Amino acid sequence: MAEAKPAGRLIGPRFVPPAEHAPFATKPVESRGRFYPEEESHTRTCFQRDRDRIIHSTAFRRLKHKTQVLIEGEGDYFRTRMTHSLEVAQITRTVARVLALDEDLAETLALAHDLGHTPFGHAGEEALAAAAADIGGFDHNAHALRLVAKLEHRYAAFDGLNLTWETLEGLVKHNGPVTKKPVPAPIARFDKKWPLELATWPGLEAQVASQADDIAYLNHDIDDGLRAGLFTIDELAEAPFAGDAVRAVRKCCGTIEASRFIGELVRILMGEMIEDLLEVTEANIAAAKPASAAAVRALKGPLAEFSPRVSRKMAALKQYLFFRMYRHPRVVVSREKQKVVVGRLFTAYSGNPALLPKDWAAKCGATGDGVTCGIVRDYIAGMTDGFAMQEYGRVFHSAIAP
Repeated sequence: MAEAKPAGRLIGPRFVPPAEHAPFATKPVESRGRFYPEEESHTRTCFQRDRDRIIHSTAFRRLKHKTQVLIEGEGDYFRTRMTHSLEVAQITRTVARVLALDEDLAETLALAHDLGHTPFGHAGEEALAAAAADIGGFDHNAHALRLVAKLEHRYAAFDGLNLTWETLEGLVKHNGPVTKKPVPAPIARFDKKWPLELATWPGLEAQVASQADDIAYLNHDIDDGLRAGLFTIDELAEAPFAGDAVRAVRKCCGTIEASRFIGELVRILMGEMIEDLLEVTEANIAAAKPASAAAVRALKGPLAEFSPRVSRKMAALKQYLFFRMYRHPRVVVSREKQKVVVGRLFTAYSGNPALLPKDWAAKCGATGDGVTCGIVRDYIAGMTDGFAMQEYGRVFHSAIAP
């Protein structure tokens, strides 16, 4: 596509900016624009429009059938990447509203934060990173940027979704400054065209989305782990952080059905985490006194944080879940099979690009070269769990049971 200069401020004539925005919020009237200039909506802010583009994207729809922890399709209740993203968005929007941030930008970043994930969750990412090691590996945050800046083909005038600078910055930097070297190639290439200020912290909306991600997955993994029978409520009573909540539910509710118990447990845990995040973040804002979103980015550290006490409790709970859930024998067996699927598909496609769909094969170079391997990496990263298994059966004429 032709190069373009970023557009200026993005605002429709009928838009009335919300009076409740805090001074340090990222305001749509101050957006740095889009890489390809567009006429903006008369009824939506630029960040609302970004959110809508994410929701309507192919990559977002595919999250419905991508593993979170427990393989998609194994049960009716377990989270997928999409339901996880929706829960992160709910928490993010709640916190953003209390802090008077831009709720639409915050929600956009929460919905988009996992767009770049492979089939089969972290197992698929590990396998694809290993298979593509000779061409730079694989990083899901970098691939998310590649998706929204290049691989989504929805518009006649440009590749990608042409999102605002603020959304792209938050997508790349929601976990903090990108300082690890080397910078993943998709991020480095885009940063040369339109600098994302990689060494700074992002706006507060992105910081909140990152912390909401931790809140969401810790709580829904407890929910899924209990429902899947990976551990019991009695066992969870001995776990750090969650054990206190188990005892609190037993004290207030006595013996109740499991689904109600889990709901009360998660409500208590999530409430404590959110309240702590708000309390500490508000104290940080009061101390730093940032007068603008630019002032937030200029700070030497984040504003959205948990207290040291809650951070330690969350870290201990993560460690508990690591051994009791993420490394449970049932999960590990599935993970190893999933890695085989991804690794063997990469080898097969790279060695014989004719196995790819015609439009993808047409982009390839010589068998096994860097261009071809890069195309294969993009193709596999976009697969859902079910499609990856279907392709494995087609290519190898055999199935690996999930």
